[in-house]
Amino acid sequence: MIISIASGKGGTGKTTLATNLALALQRVQLLDCDVEEPNAYIFLKSEIKETKPVNIKVPKINNNCNFCGLCSKFCAFNALAVIINQVMVFPELCHGCGGCSLVCPKNAILEIDREIGVVKKAILKDIELVYGELNIGEPRADPVIKAVKKEIKNIGDKKVIIDAPPGTSCPVITSVYGSDYCILVTEPTPFGLHDLKLAVEMLREIKIPCGVVINRAGIGDDKVYKYCNTEGIPILLEIPYSRKIAELYSRGIPFVQAMTDWKSKFISLFKAIKI
Repeated sequence: MIISIASGKGGTGKTTLATNLALALQRVQLLDCDVEEPNAYIFLKSEIKETKPVNIKVPKINNNCNFCGLCSKFCAFNALAVIINQVMVFPELCHGCGGCSLVCPKNAILEIDREIGVVKKAILKDIELVYGELNIGEPRADPVIKAVKKEIKNIGDKKVIIDAPPGTSCPVITSVYGSDYCILVTEPTPFGLHDLKLAVEMLREIKIPCGVVINRAGIGDDKVYKYCNTEGIPILLEIPYSRKIAELYSRGIPFVQAMTDWKSKFISLFKAIKI
């Protein structure tokens, strides 16, 4: 089973849920797809066993070029510009589709690898952690997220947990797409409700069933509860607004390790998921 964990906004507790759930369950592969700011490894404190580069193909112009400009006209992302006797390439804008080389009448465009990030693997007992790191300044997270998801091992009774980036943009859709179920983490505040609605609409569009975990329960109001009840969305778990949980978090300690009664609650959450 592949379970993704997402939210309509940042800071709701996705990684808190992902790491604690992984520690509570057995035989888990945890994928941190928040490649712009991965932090699951901070809480799992696992040793990196393998690092692999993530490359995309970008154009390189050779001496066959006659500066006809067809490549520049083809590129929807303006990664090439043809001026007098010169082709300028902007690799940061390139999406690696290879179309420019296909339309070139002189076979003057080669494709070379350009590293945009890495994928790292680590092991902690029966948890395999895979996470990506996007290079600083790179505009596109999707290729690194796809490289992380290529490592999925959905075999037998092994569970796969995907910690998605915040929001509802392309990196989030790339992360959750193909999941059997998505857990949305929210908080009982006006901002939490607003962004929860966006996330629910996104998942309904791509036809992924979902449930909700309410973090920092006890603050705010009851509008999130009313919304979930009206929309028929199950509330799988409530994590209270707790000083002790916050203190453990600030020390990089998953609270399921220090508050052992929570292990059974996370196992019950997993059993409550209905696909």
